[in-house]
Amino acid sequence: MHQIILASKSPRRVEILKELGMDVIVVPSDIDETLNCIDSPEQIVMDLALRKAKRVIDTGDMPGIVIGADTIVVADGKILGKPDSIEDAYNMIKMLQGRYHNVITGVALIDSDTGRTIVDYQKTKVKIKTLSDSQIIKYLNKEKVFDKAGSYAIQGYGSVIVEKIDGCYFNVVGLPVSKLYDMLKKFGIDMLS
Repeated sequence: MHQIILASKSPRRVEILKELGMDVIVVPSDIDETLNCIDSPEQIVMDLALRKAKRVIDTGDMPGIVIGADTIVVADGKILGKPDSIEDAYNMIKMLQGRYHNVITGVALIDSDTGRTIVDYQKTKVKIKTLSDSQIIKYLNKEKVFDKAGSYAIQGYGSVIVEKIDGCYFNVVGLPVSKLYDMLKKFGIDMLS
């Protein structure tokens, strides 16, 4: 049985894995998340996920399968990361409201014993409701947005402002479970067993 190591400090990713009955060790990997904007958004999240997983591999001797993941929000080709301020968060929600955007999560798996690596991504279209300025402010006063790409989460208060999604719900939360299942099977791990 392989030990699963999550290279993330995201409580949402940990919660998803634990809800699936996975015994996971959390080893946050603090990497420089500076974006290489010449790459496509899909390549950016795959690179960030891989860097997170590699950091855990490079800094420890913990055997197992390391999962790295990174999520970004993309609207009109512009990448929206985590907001720097409440004003930044307001501007992001203002930009996203009333229209569709993409949430893209990169996932990287590395077997610490063999070095075998698989990297992929999942994309989901999300539509935020048309909101008044006062609704945006009320939302921002309720939600802790500073650790959320695009200044929202689909769970919690974010569920009030999300009108529609086309694709994987868990991808928007930050860990595309169905994609992860397929990737883990390639390492001989079946989450359904």
